[in-house]
Amino acid sequence: MKAVVLRGIDEPLSIEEITKPIPGQNEVLIRLKAASFNKRDWWIQKGKYAGLKFPIVLGSDGSGVVEAIGEGVNKSIIGNEVVLYPAKNWGDKEAFQSKEFSIIGLPENGCFAQYISVPITNIYPKPSHLSYEEAATLPVAGLTAYRALFIRGNWQPGEKVLVSGVGGGAGTFALQWAVAAGAEVWVTSGSEEKIAKAMKLGAKGGINYKMENWHELLQTKAGEFDVIIDSALGDGFVQLTSLAARGARIVFFGGTDGNIPAINGRSIFWKQISILGTTLGSEKDFEQMLEFISAKKVNPVIDSVYTLTEVQTAMRAMDTSGERFGKIVLQID
Repeated sequence: MKAVVLRGIDEPLSIEEITKPIPGQNEVLIRLKAASFNKRDWWIQKGKYAGLKFPIVLGSDGSGVVEAIGEGVNKSIIGNEVVLYPAKNWGDKEAFQSKEFSIIGLPENGCFAQYISVPITNIYPKPSHLSYEEAATLPVAGLTAYRALFIRGNWQPGEKVLVSGVGGGAGTFALQWAVAAGAEVWVTSGSEEKIAKAMKLGAKGGINYKMENWHELLQTKAGEFDVIIDSALGDGFVQLTSLAARGARIVFFGGTDGNIPAINGRSIFWKQISILGTTLGSEKDFEQMLEFISAKKVNPVIDSVYTLTEVQTAMRAMDTSGERFGKIVLQID
């Protein structure tokens, strides 16, 4: 089968013929139709991710069709359209993942290939209103945003949401989930164009964080926020605490702009703000997210679609994250 292989740090992605996997006990073979990129893939290629291993087939997100089964699996599922839960071994604690937790695409081969074999517990029915390309955007970014907003952030009806740094995959999903749930949502971005796109998706408004005293301007427009979703950290994180309402939850799942800077803790304890970290999500979270998508008929935002032969161009597009809005998708079939 054809697969996209990374052979070392800063090496180009190459399309190679590798052995087609055979499903083992309680496993299924998926003929992949589409996959999508995450910043994780970019960091692995740059050598800035834990547990590097080469050669490796990247790609944590995938959708496709069940083509074959291993022993212990009912053959009636052959031909089913599915989307893949992107991890293994979450464990029996919903509050956090186990020490054995791993994500598809490192250390095990991922979805940038024609086929992948996974445990049957990793497959879920593809929402019927979604294309394969749309479904392939969901696993990592969609699940991360869902858990951040509804599980860790514990958003409740009537609460106001701020999505900090909208435009990336998870940030855009956080906006879409909150709008679909009926929240009043505001966004920040360094791009006026992205703010305009966010408003077309249902955001009430936004502010450019490159402006001086942007947080004061936003507070004047929108007031304070009950749930704040952030993926960057860095110096701008300080301003998020001033935008937080009493009892607010600030949830973050990335650190592309650095670490949490020095913060005045007095406002945090006086307003009883919770600062919460989150990573991906459990199988239960994933199932709930798919039910939510199907009920609300949400369509993920796709920035661009590439064919398998254009995979290196697609990876380079991850370098221009400041220009991207939504997910980058790879058509496989």
